[in-house]
Amino acid sequence: MRIGECADLTYACLHNVGPDRWAIHVPLGKLKTERMIPVDSFVCELVQRLRFFRSFDPLPADGRLLARHKGKQTLIKQLRPYLSDAAVAVGISTAIVPHQLRHTYATEMMRAGVSLPALMTLLGHVKAEMTMKYLQVAGNDLQREFHLARSQPRHLAPQPKAPTISPRAGLDGVADALLFAQHAIEMFRRSLSDGPPRRCLDRLSNRLTKILCEARKLNQAG
Repeated sequence: MRIGECADLTYACLHNVGPDRWAIHVPLGKLKTERMIPVDSFVCELVQRLRFFRSFDPLPADGRLLARHKGKQTLIKQLRPYLSDAAVAVGISTAIVPHQLRHTYATEMMRAGVSLPALMTLLGHVKAEMTMKYLQVAGNDLQREFHLARSQPRHLAPQPKAPTISPRAGLDGVADALLFAQHAIEMFRRSLSDGPPRRCLDRLSNRLTKILCEARKLNQAG
């Protein structure tokens, strides 16, 4: 995720979306999109540790995972040097900025077999051209893709079944269902050319966003 999105993560950003399946809800970001990013046990443990340390913060609770002592932009300026310090600690002499991690993440996901539409959703992109700028395709990648296509053609491979998701109870489950419905609409909308159907789906997605906000307000009130 982008560093600004990281700074905006809520205290309750971690969601259980199925048996041993977890995702982080990334709020509205640079391109006015929000998404659920699958994470592993390491990230889950990291979020739990941040929650633990956040509980000792003297600042009043504001619903954020990371404390903002002097506002969002000040927090971002504080986070950037931490990455440089970590790079130096492990022996990396090249200057690194947080956005480079998105490029690395995109390339590694592509190499692991993640499809372009799925990668677009993970990165929060609305255009494939934007995602392609993040990918670094090396000669080894081309060799691997070529031989994999020759040995295991996709048109002969069995189609994967849709994952089974166990919704949470109550309004949390309603919020999860709304998020997944919104993502499904968005993925289908992107496959359409510009026209009335695409604009209609865009309006439906905006309505779902409003419904989702109201559902969260009800959850907080309860």
